[in-house]
Amino acid sequence: MPITLIIPRKVTMVLLFKGEITDFNLTNRVQDRINDVAFDIERLDESFLWNSYMIGPLLQFRSRLADHERHLLDSSQILSSVIRGFVQSTTIPSPPLKSIPAGLPATLTLISRLSSRRTGTRFNSRGIDDDGQVSNFVETETILWTPPGITFSYTQVRGSVPIFWEQTPGLIPGQQKIQVTRSVGATQHAFDKHFQSLQLNYGEAHVINLLSETKPGELELSEKFRYHSRHSPLRRMSEKGAPSEHHLLRWTDFDFHAETKGPAGYENAMLIEHKLGFSIDRFAYFLSEDPNGDTTPRSKVDEGKSTIILHQEGVFRTNCLDCLDRTNLVQSLISVMVLERFLMQNSYTLPHEFWGRHSTLWADNGDALSKIYAGTGALKSSFTRHGKMSIAGAIADARKSVTRLYVNNFIDNARQNTIDILLGALTGQTAVHLYDPVNDHVMAELAERFTEFSSTKTVRIWVGTFNVNGRPCNANEDLGLWLHAHLAKFPKEPTLVAVGFQEIVDLSPQQIMSTDPRSRRIWEEAVKKTLDRETSRRGTSPYVLLRSGQLVGAALLLFAKEDVLREIKNVEGSVKKSLTAISKTGLSGIAGNKGGCAIRLEYSNTRICFLTAHLAAGFANYEERNRDYNTIAHGLRFQRNRTINDHDAIIWLGDFNYRIELNDNKVRSLIEKGSLEELYEKDQLNLQISAGVTFQDYFEGPITFPPTYRYNNGTDVYDTSEKRRIPAWCDRVLWKGEILNQVEYNTAPLKFSDHRPVYAVFECAILTVDEGLKARLSHELYEKHKKAIETTSSHSESGRTEEVGLIRDVYTPPGLPPASSDRHKWWLDDERDRIYPSNPSRSDRSSNDAKSASLPHRRLASSDNVAPLKSGILLDLDFTEYGNVLPLAKRETSAMQELVELSETPKKKGPPVPQKPLSLTKNPVVDPRFKGKGTAMATRALGGTNADDSTYKPPFRRSTGRRWAPKYTVLERRSITIREVA
Repeated sequence: MPITLIIPRKVTMVLLFKGEITDFNLTNRVQDRINDVAFDIERLDESFLWNSYMIGPLLQFRSRLADHERHLLDSSQILSSVIRGFVQSTTIPSPPLKSIPAGLPATLTLISRLSSRRTGTRFNSRGIDDDGQVSNFVETETILWTPPGITFSYTQVRGSVPIFWEQTPGLIPGQQKIQVTRSVGATQHAFDKHFQSLQLNYGEAHVINLLSETKPGELELSEKFRYHSRHSPLRRMSEKGAPSEHHLLRWTDFDFHAETKGPAGYENAMLIEHKLGFSIDRFAYFLSEDPNGDTTPRSKVDEGKSTIILHQEGVFRTNCLDCLDRTNLVQSLISVMVLERFLMQNSYTLPHEFWGRHSTLWADNGDALSKIYAGTGALKSSFTRHGKMSIAGAIADARKSVTRLYVNNFIDNARQNTIDILLGALTGQTAVHLYDPVNDHVMAELAERFTEFSSTKTVRIWVGTFNVNGRPCNANEDLGLWLHAHLAKFPKEPTLVAVGFQEIVDLSPQQIMSTDPRSRRIWEEAVKKTLDRETSRRGTSPYVLLRSGQLVGAALLLFAKEDVLREIKNVEGSVKKSLTAISKTGLSGIAGNKGGCAIRLEYSNTRICFLTAHLAAGFANYEERNRDYNTIAHGLRFQRNRTINDHDAIIWLGDFNYRIELNDNKVRSLIEKGSLEELYEKDQLNLQISAGVTFQDYFEGPITFPPTYRYNNGTDVYDTSEKRRIPAWCDRVLWKGEILNQVEYNTAPLKFSDHRPVYAVFECAILTVDEGLKARLSHELYEKHKKAIETTSSHSESGRTEEVGLIRDVYTPPGLPPASSDRHKWWLDDERDRIYPSNPSRSDRSSNDAKSASLPHRRLASSDNVAPLKSGILLDLDFTEYGNVLPLAKRETSAMQELVELSETPKKKGPPVPQKPLSLTKNPVVDPRFKGKGTAMATRALGGTNADDSTYKPPFRRSTGRRWAPKYTVLERRSITIREVA
């Protein structure tokens, strides 16, 4: 989204040296800023401010300044507001007011403000989010200024249909299918937020729905919209028995294409007037008058002088599918209707030239907004501009349609990325940091007092996976033996339920090449009914379908309790493009029945990701299964470039298809004996995880149930067919995240498939941050430390101020010394500790001692909470994790307390410190207790050999982000031992 301004040099010089550049608030409509006496950056409407991310740190810094300091900053004029949309004015030489003296023209202005809240290109941004923000939301204001100082303003809005829906691009018409991604129960709260915001900002809302009543996708959107409108609080707030005209939310369905199909064409769009006349008169318009009779347009005069005559009391919200072509044409007609009423009510004349300029403004507005969202000018602009549709206009529309196909499929992803960067919406993107010692100290103290404005609660999550082997489902299917099996042990119902299915359709070539949602919807209904039966019996809060996703035969359904919906937001799932949550791994990534489907959400301040996968089949294809996992794990993307690992808790569930590396007779014999441990030792997934080639850093609960594949349908007998498949644990649940605690892992006795369903129950710690309390505490701390630093600075000694003692507590990046001052020089510090540069190569390792004297050193700070060193011990440690060498050359600070503990104990026996770097390797010294369990042991490599030392014990397993995290104790200068920590 490059923005280029080309201004003639002469004009630029005149603007710069004659001071003609003035600040003007374009983010607010006239009605909201009419009484502003000057430009005030604090009154900017952030929802339409497109440079808020860039100036945000400056605004925060400004808010902490004293009044006189703030005035000095404002006088520099470095803070400006930027909107995205359309602004254009045109002069009316013959104004429509008879009493105006000759030679005084009027001005007609059109301003469209595109919201910066939920932004993006056509197929990357559709529908609504959990905060009630909709895609392509635009506020358009028509302003007419006429001498002597009369200002007319009328505002309309447009925006995507306010439900959760998506649409995929495609080069062939008909491929751009509309998908509603949430159930009505999980959508209503966001729908209500959107219209409550409209009601707060504009008053009553009248929705004009221009969608088709015959196209299936558009019809579904209209039906969902009507459902949510009938259940909106803005409808229920009206008095009982009151006519629909008195509701705070009304809507009009106007099938634009059907209404303009006849010989009159688009001229029939004027028929909408008789449906809108009541609301046009009821909403009125904004009108003000300058009592001094000023003859300068509103943007050049002091806006505090005007007398308000009339307020606009409501707003029309127009939408079609894209909110571009049809919407712009209808909005231009509404603008005409309102202007006609204003002019006629005030006995103004109606020159033809005026309406021609009005049409040109609206046509230019439509082209500008269309280029922003769809990449081309608006369709039907010929009619908007000239009042009729010509052959040339039809040809131009066809050319624009073809151009849109190209832009939407090949350019929009890059445009979307640019927009996200501009708004600071990419994952991991950080704003420019303005150095403020007081604020840095406040941030450090806030981190220490985090528990004062945050809380955690434990919620229960149920996940299950079931390969149904292509069996058709009945919507009344009772799945209680699976979905409710855990209630005998854990009576409280889970808050979240994630259900993964595989092979819900027959894998015919036609099915593999496309996704048929009908089967998934039947399974959704079956799961929902099973859950509802239990909640009805208990009288508890029902479940609602948050979102579902499907990849051919694999489907993922996510349900949540209705009473927690307001704590859940940013639910994202499967989209089929580069910003995607589905990776197809079958048939070279083009189509196939193998792959992964993910859904992510934010529960309060905790990010959770669920992913179901169906990996490659075949006994010997474990390497292909590993590749499938890596393809999904590294190629799967959510919006804003989020990855699977950008979450606090991740749960994989599905048919992973890993087998047991024993012959059929041996496996069946061990199953009969109940020797599951011996079977697990030969389980491919266990072996591959132990080798570090798949599912790195993931955990799986103890398997206490027999293999889940392959059974004869309807029986407990393993496969007796001619192929006689070897039984295996194909269906698994793996997880990652310190906030998760698995409390159950089992299978259920549903026997209508050749697989058994598997389920797992987790307890998850949900973090909630009280942002209001955090902001108040931050303000209090800032004022306290600001006063302290002012008091300290006001005292002087021998003509110089005392050193302010905040710098030593400011965060210092690893490997760097604290900032120096007049009284402290880090390079003159006697107590130095040697720190190697990050990631030294092995070849440079031998020369590190010689170089260390010239490297910066960091002194222990009081915040390190570690006793000062009495002797200099240098520990050079290589931590090898599955082949990735992570050199750690660090001193013993609080950050290393998990790995290194200093001790003043007497000398103990132990191996001498090796001359070569100590390494943790994958070459295991296998303890007999762990032999065959796939446990990757860490050991010492002393001179290339593994010392047989009685003090050595296998390290314990901890969920710390690394699979193995042993602790070391430095007992004295020349000895080191490895001990097991309980």
